Amino acid sequence: MVYVFLAEGFEEVEALTPVDVLRRCGVDVKTVGIGGKTITGSHKIPVTADLTENELTFDGLEAVILPGGMPGTLNLEKNQTVQQYLSYANSKELFICAICAAPSILGHNGMLTGLKATCFPGFEKDLLGAEVKSDLAVADGRFITGKGAGAAMEFALLIAENLCGKEVSEKTRKSLQCQ
Repeated sequence: MVYVFLAEGFEEVEALTPVDVLRRCGVDVKTVGIGGKTITGSHKIPVTADLTENELTFDGLEAVILPGGMPGTLNLEKNQTVQQYLSYANSKELFICAICAAPSILGHNGMLTGLKATCFPGFEKDLLGAEVKSDLAVADGRFITGKGAGAAMEFALLIAENLCGKEVSEKTRKSLQCQ
């Protein structure tokens, strides 16, 4: 099970691209609404989440994905459920993925120390202890980060590669006509 957390003001492309790609790869992915079932993104697109934060379980959790966007990133960071799931995923050595401004949450929690990571320009200072890269998407062990909305496909495919293997990821890349 992979949870993609959605908070008011999330970046739609960064949230839904990984959901789409991972579902194409056969991964069980659920969107999680923070504060309700319908969450509105930063571009005023309402999305009905699969689950609310009150319906979550740790059973079978493989990965947590945090989309960026503003104020979505700030809303994710201040939410206790999100923090609880990040802590759990970290303690169980599960995949933790964040894109755009959201890697700052990982940095603030000390999760990126000694790791390579990327983020939206201007948030580098928040990636405490990380070696900041300019790549569209970066995997360092079980931490996967992405630069921004334009990097959402590369971020999603890198998550797919890590969860499903290179063969599945490449097959999906080709079916989506990604070069």
